[in-house]
Amino acid sequence: QVQLVESGGGLVQAGGSLRLSCAASGRTFSSYAMAWFRQAPGKQREFVARINRDGGRTWYADSVKGRFTISGDNAKNTVYLQMNSLKPEDTAVYYCASADKYYGVYRARSGYDYWGQGTQVTVSL
Repeated sequence: QVQLVESGGGLVQAGGSLRLSCAASGRTFSSYAMAWFRQAPGKQREFVARINRDGGRTWYADSVKGRFTISGDNAKNTVYLQMNSLKPEDTAVYYCASADKYYGVYRARSGYDYWGQGTQVTVSL
């Protein structure tokens, strides 16, 4: 089992920045990749970014490319999401996810084994 705890959410004005953290514990040595998803009220949970544990290759949703950066610190078993130039449409609960292996998809929830409880990000005008 892997436990994931997100932190760093909050209220920020449009154009501002936030950095989210996701601390992993438990069987973290088995983690193949980690990702961030988000879910706005009344919408489906959507992929934001992913990083492979080995090598650090990254992927991003088109909507955040150039504004968000995912990074990881394997020694601390922590993954980060630096969010710059935030927009009101970025408002959502942000979830951290972990995958034990590659399931053939990385933008879908089915590509991940473990999830955190989420942290709220609210971007005001």
